Amino acid sequence: MIASVAGRVASIAPDGAVVEVGGIGVLVLCAPPTIATLRMGEQARLVTSLVVREESLTLYGFATEDERNVFELVQTASGVGPRLALAMLAVHSPNTLRTAVASADLSVLTQVPGIGKKVAQRIVLELKDRLGSPDGLVDAALGGQANTAWREQVHSGLVGLGWSVKDADEAVAAVAPEAGDHPNVALLLRSALRKLSVR
Repeated sequence: MIASVAGRVASIAPDGAVVEVGGIGVLVLCAPPTIATLRMGEQARLVTSLVVREESLTLYGFATEDERNVFELVQTASGVGPRLALAMLAVHSPNTLRTAVASADLSVLTQVPGIGKKVAQRIVLELKDRLGSPDGLVDAALGGQANTAWREQVHSGLVGLGWSVKDADEAVAAVAPEAGDHPNVALLLRSALRKLSVR
């Protein structure tokens, strides 16, 4: 198993990045919050999970081991493959997913594209005792930081995808009203990209 990759970020796309490892460009698929932490031409380290299929070897990358662990665990639920698992982490943090599963909050799970009520019920049933307990106290303590940190993450993500600093500034300002008390970096980044693409 390839547990991590480290090297210069050669290119960044909306769904992943190419990291140069020992002269080889390794394509790593990532969720938007992870992509937002990467910078073109700079060194990066991603925790990874290799998914092996008959016709392909696909490497998925994450900013933390916790994200990778949740990515691998949710795939043990019936009907959840790597793409859907990555979508879950694109929309929600690991702790939000733990809280949703622990409290059987189907409305949170069905916010993920591709998860309907039946799939959400199955995820709750099969993962309730496997994802671990939600770390609510830590989330609450970091709440204030999250309200300001999202701006930097979205801004960095846009610049990393090739937009100018000025464009990124304007897009961050445009999506600020959508942030609310619990900003979701992935959704805000997507919204910012939509606003920039229709100008």
